[in-house]
Amino acid sequence: MAFLYDTLLQEFGKRAIAQVTVPSHVTDNLMSGFAQRPYQIEAFQRFILCESEDFEGKPKRPVHLLYNMATGSGKTLIMAGLMLHLYSKGYRNFLFFVNSNNIIQKTRDNFLNPNASKYLFNSKIVIGAKHVLIKEVDNFDEADDRNINVKFTTIQQLHIDLSNTKENSVTFEDFEEKKLVLLADEAHHLVAGTKSGKLFGSWEDTVKKIHDANLENILLEFTATIDTNTATLVNHYQDKVLFKYNLAEFRNDKYSKEINLIRSLFDEQDRTIQALILNLYRQELATLNNINLKPVILFKAKATIKESERNKENFHKLIDNFSAGLVEKVRKTSTVPVVQKAFRFFEANEISADVIAKRIQANFKFENCLSANNDAEAEQNQILLNTLEDENNPIRAVFAVQKLNEGWDVLNLFDIVRLYEGRDGKEGKPGKATLAEAQLIGRGARYYPFSLDEGQDRFTRKFDEDISNDLKVLEELYYHTKEDSRYISELKKALVDSGIYEDDENLVSKQLTLKLDFKATGFYRDGQVFFNKKVPKSFDNIKSFADLGVKKTNYLHVLSSGVGRMSSAFFEMELTRSNDEIIKTRDVKLTEIPSNIIRFALSQNPFFYFDSLTRYFPGISSLGTFVESTNYLGALQITFSGTASRLEEINHLDYLQAMNALLQSIESDIKSNSTEYEGSDFIKKPVHEVFRDKEIKVYKGSERADGQEALVAQEPWYVYNANYGTSEEKKFVELFSRRFNSLNQKFENIYLIRNEREVKIFDKLGRAFEPDFLLFCKQRKKEHITFQVFIEPKGTHLVGHDKWKEDFLREVSEEKKTIKINMDTYLITAVPFYNYSNENVFSTSLDDVL
Repeated sequence: MAFLYDTLLQEFGKRAIAQVTVPSHVTDNLMSGFAQRPYQIEAFQRFILCESEDFEGKPKRPVHLLYNMATGSGKTLIMAGLMLHLYSKGYRNFLFFVNSNNIIQKTRDNFLNPNASKYLFNSKIVIGAKHVLIKEVDNFDEADDRNINVKFTTIQQLHIDLSNTKENSVTFEDFEEKKLVLLADEAHHLVAGTKSGKLFGSWEDTVKKIHDANLENILLEFTATIDTNTATLVNHYQDKVLFKYNLAEFRNDKYSKEINLIRSLFDEQDRTIQALILNLYRQELATLNNINLKPVILFKAKATIKESERNKENFHKLIDNFSAGLVEKVRKTSTVPVVQKAFRFFEANEISADVIAKRIQANFKFENCLSANNDAEAEQNQILLNTLEDENNPIRAVFAVQKLNEGWDVLNLFDIVRLYEGRDGKEGKPGKATLAEAQLIGRGARYYPFSLDEGQDRFTRKFDEDISNDLKVLEELYYHTKEDSRYISELKKALVDSGIYEDDENLVSKQLTLKLDFKATGFYRDGQVFFNKKVPKSFDNIKSFADLGVKKTNYLHVLSSGVGRMSSAFFEMELTRSNDEIIKTRDVKLTEIPSNIIRFALSQNPFFYFDSLTRYFPGISSLGTFVESTNYLGALQITFSGTASRLEEINHLDYLQAMNALLQSIESDIKSNSTEYEGSDFIKKPVHEVFRDKEIKVYKGSERADGQEALVAQEPWYVYNANYGTSEEKKFVELFSRRFNSLNQKFENIYLIRNEREVKIFDKLGRAFEPDFLLFCKQRKKEHITFQVFIEPKGTHLVGHDKWKEDFLREVSEEKKTIKINMDTYLITAVPFYNYSNENVFSTSLDDVL
């Protein structure tokens, strides 16, 4: 059964959806520095396409849509962007509701508090040259027509208010005259009426009555969970689910931590100590690598608040009496590999057991621990719980039962300790408690952003293929539990079903080893690898509008007037226009418009504030220069269109409206022709520092599990012991093997190196690309030119999607960058994609390049 998101895909295709422009009033007004992830861009594109295009299956009015998005993927951000967009469409009133008070407090802070670390908007919101505020209202009689008015409430309170009218509360009458956008978070709680078949009088019925009160109303639901096992719910949501992005996609796109289950025969206290040691290990490791991290532990009680309170009391006693002896006991008895790795790290950095104990005591003082066990505690501590990543937030440990399973935003949770035993599964299926544990683990799996250099994406995992890298521990969440094979099996099933976990039983480790003969070569010892980095785009050479693609020198502005015509509905007859009604045009240079009007228009748009302008045009010394110089505004003019009488009476308001529109056009041109980042010039690094032995994981029985050893193990030109690549990559290596003899006649020191995420190159837009292979070969001539060739095999199904990468390879090839180092010259080049279906074309391209 197709959902709405399938219908859109079938009707328009991925390419058409990807070409939809997300308006600047969305992108520019979301939080400063916000870099949209591809799936978030698509979430906006689908809404815009759905509202702007006609197609079979288009939602009927009043519109009701649902976003089915994974925990941690940014549902609230999508809400904020849609609010901005719908404001531009004339909507002013927004009703946000959810089933939980603590989510209300968090969302209110995200929408209304500019000082909050997770505030979703820019400091100044400008839409259509108007400064717009986000205002909280108790009811929509308080709303104004200039700003975004939001009422925050729980669905329970909304239901009560509408059932029992009282002063200052909302009433059904409030919704009859005003068009409204309803924003429903954690929406899976709101469909009990549909599920049971008893809609009348339910919370859902209340929402439906509000939604149906006006044909212009829009209901937008957001949830990570849709019950696809209940036919009535599937039928209910079939024409409403506009966008789906599940946990499996979220994890596969590397936006989450990886999950590791640490089970042992330790009792609760020793499990706790083990988690404390790993907590300190992460902190010290991060500090050593200039990463600002305060890792947090969650201690989970089974079922009652009393249990959790007892856990917290026992924990404080443990910390008060913490000693080197307790640390040594775990060091000697734990067989968990990462724990042993932590102790090797401490030893290498001369951190003794006594120092470990003292640092743990300091980190987990009484005031650094928090309880979130009931509604009062959760609400009271909501800000602390949702700002755990902030530098001034002291909390290191959280004690809870169930209150954090929904609505909790935390990035720096790295350990969850299960302080109880037992299971509630039956016949191998996870029970309700185990499913809740899996849900909690999913919330904790949000990725803690960090980068080691300018070129890395802060928000995605970096060490999936480099499993021996010490920093991989900063990309993992550990769930500590007592060894119980049946419970672990049920928990794994719940996690796998949710999409956040990949069972290690499906993976196999492979050792990728550089051949000893290659390590003995002069090329390995003295050779260089060339790549570039992602750097902030430099605008130093920008001297005019034209340098950033602003080509128009005039802007057409139609003057408002009362000119109209009347015609017969039945006859081809129309009253003749008078001469006064004939539309004419008049060009007005910006230098002829009063400067105070131009400056006021500039002040209305943050993009044209002086500090913002100097980023794009560092050469301008003042706002006056920007206004007067012929390189900028001074060269432009506005073409006014209107009747003769109207053209003679252009007033200050006309000038201002025209200037606002012109500035928006200029801003759009500049932004579409510039980027935040770009690729730097090529830099070098020794071969022996870039390529090394490493362990990787591949799926059992997959095409990558075959290392192609029969072909490459004995070949001196292939530097690794195996090629754990795709079928397309293996076909390329087979081709290279056949071509080697002809290459060997013209070149020496021929080495084909599989790039296991060691080398990245960045295009002029700052997009990262990791070519699958690097070919090095040295001419058998006096010039001593060594070629470095980037090569990317690509399956037919991916060629179109990755076209920009092939374009980039062509640019590298055309540039033929040469770099001289002492007596050696390196030529950096590339070839278009290899594809098995076009082997002959690729071979010719490689010959041409070499």
